[in-house]
Amino acid sequence: MTTSPSPARGTRTARAHSFNAAAAQYAAHRPSYPPALLDTVEEITGRPLAGARVADIGAGTGIATALLHERGARVLAVEPGDGMADEFRRTRPGIPLVRGSGDALPLADASVDLLTYAQAWHWTDTARSVPEALRVLRPGGSLALWWNTDALDIEWITEAGRRVGRFFGVDVSAEKQRAARTELADPTGRLDFTRRQVRWSRRVPVDAHLANIASHSFFLVCPEERKRAFLAEEREQLLKVFPDGIVEETYDVLLLVATKP
Repeated sequence: MTTSPSPARGTRTARAHSFNAAAAQYAAHRPSYPPALLDTVEEITGRPLAGARVADIGAGTGIATALLHERGARVLAVEPGDGMADEFRRTRPGIPLVRGSGDALPLADASVDLLTYAQAWHWTDTARSVPEALRVLRPGGSLALWWNTDALDIEWITEAGRRVGRFFGVDVSAEKQRAARTELADPTGRLDFTRRQVRWSRRVPVDAHLANIASHSFFLVCPEERKRAFLAEEREQLLKVFPDGIVEETYDVLLLVATKP
């Protein structure tokens, strides 16, 4: 494991924009979400996704948007980034997309039944995104936020997280967990969140797992030479645990849902 000084973490803005240059990598290697997640959204909101007017904000390359579309939702994607929007339109031409962000939604008042943020709410300014969510939701409509987070009760995942933390000088796994804390999701307390957790897993080749890691913003803003060195060392560590070269990634999806009165 490298013991040289931690690489620059990059500013929040640089990290937010870093996905645009890696949109194809993001689309190819980021994990999706399990059917049980959308089942749980339907359970908490008390309405089916089929036929619902849904806006998926910070849609990226459309991983969550596509799942909502497949459930029969009348879904509109909202994405601020050029590269991510281009990749979305290339791979999902049948789903409408508009440019915009959660801080200034390009949506009419009381126009949607459900707003979703998959891995995206933490990039917003909640002083702006909370009022915007309440503005565009219909009475009885819901806001659903979710994040794939590492299943830290699994030893190899905890150890891998520690290696990443030592490299960057920050606990990346803890950062994801913090993003889904209700008091941080809405510091104003205007939203009454129901919180659930959904576990799921997928099996991928080790190189696909490493490409997934490399698509995260901390790595995207990391100097290329340092990143390559870390990933090469990480590959060796992973092959000790998964000698067949197939990694079983396990995630806990942290879900927050709040309904507008």
